[in-house]
Amino acid sequence: MSGSAHSEDAAPPVLARTPRLLLRELAHDDAAFIMELVNDPAWLRFIGDRNVHSLEDARGYIDKIRDGSYAVHAFGLWAVTALATGEALGMCGLIKRDTLEHVDLGFAFLERHRGKGYAREAARAALELAHARFRLVHLVAVTNLDNTASQKVLESLGFRFERQIDWEASGEVLALYAWDLPA
Repeated sequence: MSGSAHSEDAAPPVLARTPRLLLRELAHDDAAFIMELVNDPAWLRFIGDRNVHSLEDARGYIDKIRDGSYAVHAFGLWAVTALATGEALGMCGLIKRDTLEHVDLGFAFLERHRGKGYAREAARAALELAHARFRLVHLVAVTNLDNTASQKVLESLGFRFERQIDWEASGEVLALYAWDLPA
């Protein structure tokens, strides 16, 4: 059993429910979905190669999130599934990176599920969790300079462009956005 609160035979804990979506912890059953998502051309372009090329690699990626972020911070990237069907659409969640001072909001969706408002809906639920459950009042988000779709989602949620930063992990220049809990 990992550091999260469930075993592989129990349903993964649900963190949020929206009118169309569930945000829940990742489980090994998500391996095929994870393998597809992290090898999606947009993921590779905007986020980078995670070297997940088999179901075993995908389970290792999931374990890294569960045993790392979930266990240490009680949050991380969560599976975003369709409430009606249970289909995994993407990931969204809160990440504490060593390279950023504040917790980072992250999201990515499979190409066939983009443009339907899911990222905005899931990210709004993650912001509510950040405040209500994790008592965070300031978050950041980073995007590639040319990732206008993600930037529009962030701006619609009240994030504001703060500055460009050098991302040491890749050597890229990224856009840093910030969000403060509305007064």
